[in-house]
Amino acid sequence: MYQNPPAAASPATSSDRRPKGSRPPPELVAAIDLGSNSFHMIVASLRGGELIVVDRLREMVRLAAGLTSARNLTPEVQLRALECLERFGQRVRDMPPGTVRAVGTNTLRAARNAQSFLIMAEQALGHPIEVISGIEEARLTYLGVAQSLAANGRRRLVMDIGGGSTEFIIGVDNTPRDKESLRLGCVSLSSTHFGDGKITSKRFRRAVLHAEQELEPIEHAFNRDHWDEAVGSSGTLRVVQRIIQAAGWSRDGITPEGLNRLADAMLTAGHVDRLALPELSLERRPIIVGGVAIVHAAFNVLRIPLMKVADGALREGLLYDLLGRLFDDDVRSRSVSALAARYHVDAVHAGRVRDTARHLFEQWPWTSAIDRDVARLWLDWAAELHEIGLDIAHSQYQKHGAYIAANADLAGFSRHEQNILAALIRAHRRKFQPKSFRELPAPWNEAGKILAVILRLAVVLNRSRHNVPPPTTLERHGNTIALRFPEGWINDHPLTSADLEQEAEYLRGADLVLTFT
Repeated sequence: MYQNPPAAASPATSSDRRPKGSRPPPELVAAIDLGSNSFHMIVASLRGGELIVVDRLREMVRLAAGLTSARNLTPEVQLRALECLERFGQRVRDMPPGTVRAVGTNTLRAARNAQSFLIMAEQALGHPIEVISGIEEARLTYLGVAQSLAANGRRRLVMDIGGGSTEFIIGVDNTPRDKESLRLGCVSLSSTHFGDGKITSKRFRRAVLHAEQELEPIEHAFNRDHWDEAVGSSGTLRVVQRIIQAAGWSRDGITPEGLNRLADAMLTAGHVDRLALPELSLERRPIIVGGVAIVHAAFNVLRIPLMKVADGALREGLLYDLLGRLFDDDVRSRSVSALAARYHVDAVHAGRVRDTARHLFEQWPWTSAIDRDVARLWLDWAAELHEIGLDIAHSQYQKHGAYIAANADLAGFSRHEQNILAALIRAHRRKFQPKSFRELPAPWNEAGKILAVILRLAVVLNRSRHNVPPPTTLERHGNTIALRFPEGWINDHPLTSADLEQEAEYLRGADLVLTFT
């Protein structure tokens, strides 16, 4: 049974937590990790604010092995992945929207045809799939590991070897502090150095050297001087620990001596097909040598004396992150606040724009498939960040802000979500270009335009930066948006009237008619 996220992860206790909005909490939640090697799914019941795992599924898909030199997923690996997701979908397809979180990692970050594959993958699963950055993968992995360990105040190095990437995180208890993701995985390294299955001393040395070169840039920040204990996560490290302990090469965890004896055993076998090691399954044989080379390199470069493997991993981190969203402790809101502070946003003005946008949004006849509470949250975030580009330059600052939102490391946000945020910021002033929303998947391609229009109006009404706009009535009839102000107010504010005239001209380009009285 997994416990509630402790205070560092959520300020509320299990007794005083309340689900966001007025809806009751869901009975079940699920997390799905579309890894470069394996696909994992975990389903948990939510009882009294606690997560209790009721089902786990895992399939070795080897997505990374199906990535061509041109960075396209082959039809064969796509079919294998879709068949897996169809099976997962049978378990979760009927769960309500927002209760299933599915993410893709390194291979889907790299694949040129990932978008077309994801369309089919979402149909197979029955739920949206996000592609997350390596840094976000690291954060979620740390969260999953931290939830499976007792808090002790010690600095932890967490290492997670995937099929196409390896993550390193240093943190204390539930708080990750330093995060890195390297394009170095057990599938990719095994394919490069042991593709035909042969294991020789020369090949193994080259594989370790390859991994050490990838680790070199993070050696100073992640070596033994910066942490007290090392913790492993996920399949490769778990299997390595089991092999070493089952063979009697270590009594507790992974040690340098145990790794050396494991490497010697692999070299003696000479081929992956002849690896007869305890705890090593047939499906993991082709990729274990590359994984062991990565572990060797990490122990060498970071001076790791001992590593113990935890139960938690990315998928558990996804569950707890989802729990935060359901109980109004969304890490994305903290990321938005941190980004606004970093770029010296005028918080008072941003708050006025946000409040005005909320007032207008409540009057908008919302018909999108996107939940109204979700849409309001995105409008809040866009309002809080609409001026981040000013810290770079005033000229075309909406473009600078959009670039920052799309490319910054924002904890909790997927790439797709950062693109939504960037589109809203880009569209909040000057010429309104609906084409920037066409690139967003449905229903955001339409909902995004509506939120952008509301944000634009809120920005215009607060352009003076010190006069709070009066209560404003908004009505929408077809393509016409009508604003009504208290009697005589618009005549007493000619600059606002002129701004609204200009905005009406901008909106004509989007086939919208703005009137105001």
